Amino acid sequence: MLEVAGFIGLGLIAAAFAASMGIGGGIIFVPTLVVIFGFDQHLAQGTSLAVVFPTVIVATIAHARLKNVEWRLSIPIGLAGVVGALVGSRIALQLDADLLRRMFGTFLALLAVRMMWRAWKLKDRSEPEPGPS
Repeated sequence: MLEVAGFIGLGLIAAAFAASMGIGGGIIFVPTLVVIFGFDQHLAQGTSLAVVFPTVIVATIAHARLKNVEWRLSIPIGLAGVVGALVGSRIALQLDADLLRRMFGTFLALLAVRMMWRAWKLKDRSEPEPGPS
């Protein structure tokens, strides 16, 4: 019962982050399922993709109501994403779970470093230059 409550909590938290920050829920789901719930990497990724689907639909509808979706871009990108998903899932399923976990972790680390770097660069640009005293 406690594990079910943990899964429900994970769903609530991941969906809230995904919808509010525009991030893929997998960034939260996959590490949590592997580290906290002991899932195999392949099972965590597959489960994450299945549970993110309804979250994406709800968040898309909410953003679309406020006209925050560029449909001319999202439709062709989405179709290309279908092809990418087919290729990517075949590749992932061929990889050893430990290698896949290391690749996922490396991706998250690189993404975090890039985001921090950009935030610092933007902060430097927004700080007013000291004027004459």
